[in-house]
Amino acid sequence: MAKHSLTADDRQLVVDTATGIPKILWFGAVVDGDLDAFDALGERPVPNASLDTESPATLLPSEGDGWVGVPGITGRRADGSAWSPRFTPTSTDASVHSVVAVSTDEIAQLTVTSTMTLDESGVAIIAATVRNDGAEDFMLDNLALTIPVPAHYTELQVPEGRWVHEFHEVRIPFRVGATELTNRRGRTSHDKPPWVFVGDAGFTNQRGEVLGAHLGWSGSASMRAEVLTDGRRVIQFGEALIGGEVRLAPGESYESPSLYLSWSASGLNEVSQGFHRYLRARPQHGVARSPRPVHMNTWEAVYFDHDLDTLKRLADAAAAVGAERYVLDDGWFGGRRDDTAGLGDWWVSPDAWPNGLEPLISHVRELGMEFGIWVEPEMVNPDSELFRNHPDWALGTDGYDPVTGRNQLVLNLTRDDVWRYLFDHLNRLLADHDVGYVKWDMNRDLTQPSTGASATSHAQTHAVYRLIDALRAEHPGVDIESCSSGGGRADFAILERTDRVWTSDSNDALERQRIQSGFLRIFPPEIMGSHVGPDRSHTSGRRHGLGFRATTALIGHFGMEWNLLDANGEDLAQLTDVIARHKEHRELLHRGVVYQIDTADPNVMVIGFVEPDRSAALVSIAQLALSRFSVPERLRIPGLDAETRYDVDLIALADSKLGLAGKQPKWTTDGVRNVSGSQLEQVGLQLPVFDPETAFLLKISST
Repeated sequence: MAKHSLTADDRQLVVDTATGIPKILWFGAVVDGDLDAFDALGERPVPNASLDTESPATLLPSEGDGWVGVPGITGRRADGSAWSPRFTPTSTDASVHSVVAVSTDEIAQLTVTSTMTLDESGVAIIAATVRNDGAEDFMLDNLALTIPVPAHYTELQVPEGRWVHEFHEVRIPFRVGATELTNRRGRTSHDKPPWVFVGDAGFTNQRGEVLGAHLGWSGSASMRAEVLTDGRRVIQFGEALIGGEVRLAPGESYESPSLYLSWSASGLNEVSQGFHRYLRARPQHGVARSPRPVHMNTWEAVYFDHDLDTLKRLADAAAAVGAERYVLDDGWFGGRRDDTAGLGDWWVSPDAWPNGLEPLISHVRELGMEFGIWVEPEMVNPDSELFRNHPDWALGTDGYDPVTGRNQLVLNLTRDDVWRYLFDHLNRLLADHDVGYVKWDMNRDLTQPSTGASATSHAQTHAVYRLIDALRAEHPGVDIESCSSGGGRADFAILERTDRVWTSDSNDALERQRIQSGFLRIFPPEIMGSHVGPDRSHTSGRRHGLGFRATTALIGHFGMEWNLLDANGEDLAQLTDVIARHKEHRELLHRGVVYQIDTADPNVMVIGFVEPDRSAALVSIAQLALSRFSVPERLRIPGLDAETRYDVDLIALADSKLGLAGKQPKWTTDGVRNVSGSQLEQVGLQLPVFDPETAFLLKISST
């Protein structure tokens, strides 16, 4: 049988394996009918001045088949042959949830194995492997997984940003020609993280047909959306390979990163919920600390000033307000007294810590908190013992001066001696100290990779995976956070081996509202590191009250990055209450179904978290800027049970106060009692007047 149908969670994936490389015929709602009808329904006319046979939009369309768009597979041998392969189907192995198809080109001497899986979450997972069957090397230039999409998908929503401004979202038309978003930074980047949403014109959080696609890859990546002049539309995802980066010797294979697809007929929320279900169902997702502990991170409290007495007193203050994990950030090792020196020297500094870390760790543990530590293993400062002894261990191109970033170079982890050095030192650090958490940072782009030494973005990324995997095998009880100057490395592949993502180096609550909204499109809130900083933001200089800062941070994996020794008694009392509120609601937040709620006012951001059984919900409402209307809209709250009766209460954290108004709705003080879920969703709740840059919570409980 050439056509195969997979179903899960009211989604259907239909695959045709008769087209050389397989082709996705359908991914969407479950449709009734015979699979052969897809041929009759989809037979296209042959227009004049075109090829007599239309090249199919397979997972890897090829010029050899007459594909006139960007090919899904390109490469060559030394003599120039095999540049335009044409595959034929060889075998297919189908099960309830997956189809594995093997295709060969005996002339080009290549074999492609395509794997298409429909996970129980309703997320489709697509991957391909190409093997060199010839007697000579094959240079693979590109392998881009290609997904056809319907003609009525006319808009793209893509993430963009920069440092401290990650995961912002923009809409662009899906027009004739190719829209390409290529990231060559050697990490998922702050500006072009590897995902896109495509759908009906004007799709929103709650309306419209939408397909979300995410490439699970932590290095350089390419995304493309193309409309051919014959009307067909495709999206393509793959590694952004450098020429010569992947050279397959005879018998060697290249495996693409996995492409994850989530579909909805009801807007972006259901797409995100599919991705969240997939991540939450993985066995390792539940291994992380549960409930996920409240953090105290020392970075914005002390920076590089590591004084034992100060850090102990900071730990005392953190424990007093309710922290459960204390993380010692940058500055504890080698000659690391600022960001110009010491990276690579992974031993406890005898200057900063003459008695080692044990006095602080013991103090933290006695306070009932877990101890965590910051590392940046992939990097080296030229001013370090490691670099002075092994300058050849840093990536660079022979004959050229290396390009530094944040005063550092990148170590060549593809070298066995470098990899072993890092593993041995980090393993010893974790074995010799009571460490329960590692903040794994990566603070610069990967540039000037040395292809001659095989230390490319591709190889370097796999070496990082191997290093983290080896350390996790030795220390399975240690949680690891993926940090890369904030949210510069966030994807499903890094999350196969980490438990949390540091969403952004910005703790500015106003910036964070949009950053976190974009992050939640793909990732669930329990892995979203979100901290309360001081009243004046370290990265933007803005000042915000504790209520806005705390309410913004509360909805993720909550923590603090603030010198509590400078906080006054009122701030500490309010922070203690905030942390108690977070602990009260974090089970709901960290397992709830996430709804980003459409509003008429673009300056109002609303995110709801609904218990899976719909018995309760918590809704965050943020007024980002002054509304254009003097009276706000009614808020319609989705996700609740239509017939269940609920009580609704407004929660104002810390110093949060409602805006200036002659009269506010009575429910803001007395609550709303015994209202149905259908009333809350259809009729809506009249919002009060909010001041700009304020945020509040709605607590919704079944009666």
